[in-house]
Amino acid sequence: MRGLTLEPFRGVRYASDRVSGIANVTSPPYDVIGPGTVERLLEAEPHNVVRLILPGAGSPRSLPASEADQIAARDLRDWLASGVLMRDPLPALYVYEQSLPAGGGAAWEVVQRGLIGALRLVPPGSPSVLPHEDVMPGPVQGRRELMETTQANLEPIFLLYGSGDDAGGPSGATRLVDEVAEAREPLLSAVTDDGMRHRVWAVTDPAAHGLVAAGLARRSALIADGHHRYAAYLDMQDRGRVAGRRDGALDYGLAFLVDAGAYPPRINAIHRVIPGLPPARAAEMAKEAVRVHAVPGDLDEAVRVLADAGRRGPAFLLTDGLTDGSAHYLLSVPQPGRLAEVMPPTHSARWRGLAASVLRELLVQGAWGLRDAEPEVVVVPGDASAAAEAARQAGGTAVICNPVSATDVRAVAENGERMPRKSTSFGPKPRTGLVMRTFAAF
Repeated sequence: MRGLTLEPFRGVRYASDRVSGIANVTSPPYDVIGPGTVERLLEAEPHNVVRLILPGAGSPRSLPASEADQIAARDLRDWLASGVLMRDPLPALYVYEQSLPAGGGAAWEVVQRGLIGALRLVPPGSPSVLPHEDVMPGPVQGRRELMETTQANLEPIFLLYGSGDDAGGPSGATRLVDEVAEAREPLLSAVTDDGMRHRVWAVTDPAAHGLVAAGLARRSALIADGHHRYAAYLDMQDRGRVAGRRDGALDYGLAFLVDAGAYPPRINAIHRVIPGLPPARAAEMAKEAVRVHAVPGDLDEAVRVLADAGRRGPAFLLTDGLTDGSAHYLLSVPQPGRLAEVMPPTHSARWRGLAASVLRELLVQGAWGLRDAEPEVVVVPGDASAAAEAARQAGGTAVICNPVSATDVRAVAENGERMPRKSTSFGPKPRTGLVMRTFAAF
């Protein structure tokens, strides 16, 4: 098996003395930026990276995508020329750490450490880079066009390696990451408004780069976040080859690699809201497909009941977010006969046993007769209370789900399958704007 290749590159970073603060120029990934966030980010710092990754989003008028991309390319050039952005003098791999306050004092709990570098692209179907989600052509095209116009990777994709590999033990890359983070002063440190501390170190020693290369040579990685961007990398690489481009810059894409054995991923639940369908009616319609129990008590207690049931198999909680004493309903123990009727026979037993698959095939499309798409089924990430509130506002049902396991995601991906839509939310996601990559300086 051909493993992972992560190359050093000359990173593009914000000059701390030219902006109001590194935290103020960063942002969440482009696809999780909610309404009003762009304006808030730009109000804090007009050079925020959101101007590059969502160009035109803060404009008073709607701009065609091609015009917005040109504005992003112009801003990138101007910020490099004026010194707002600077290009590191030496190629580096970047150690990146995310941590949260611990114990109410000055201590920090390390949540995640890994390496930012230029990931060598591999063809679709290669066992070394494993996607677990399908992609849509529109977002892939949009990301590709932005990268082609700016000639840059503006934010890294997020990959997990180590867990599930047969290489065994921590890699040399992981040992290097920990040694650097624990012994050196960081290149930059910033605390963002969510309380997360972000620290970055540049590793420029060619011997260290060789250690990383050897440590990753037999590893494979799961794409945790950034499927559309990775597909855009591949699309851009193909187009570059057709155009005769031979500088090699398009054979790589910006990536953040984390050893999942050393730093296990945090996977958050993603819930569903069905507008206009009351929980009692949804529960009644589901009785021929699953076992249904009314769950008394408040939502927090009902979620604990759901978590316990989820340890034994697929389980879901129906609620409407109201405070008038309405019951919650636990749906569990899918009926084998009904499962056999609705599950696609071409999928593996592992896929057919996923809670997300049971929800889509047996309940949403089967018992409730709905399309698994908006506006009939609305996706709500976050905690259960957010989904319950969305259900209350929509006059419908929140379907509260348990988080999927990393083991299941990896197994499905290794089998060449894809998870049902919007069933995983890996975190913490890398912050955008800490390190960028331009093609010209690769």
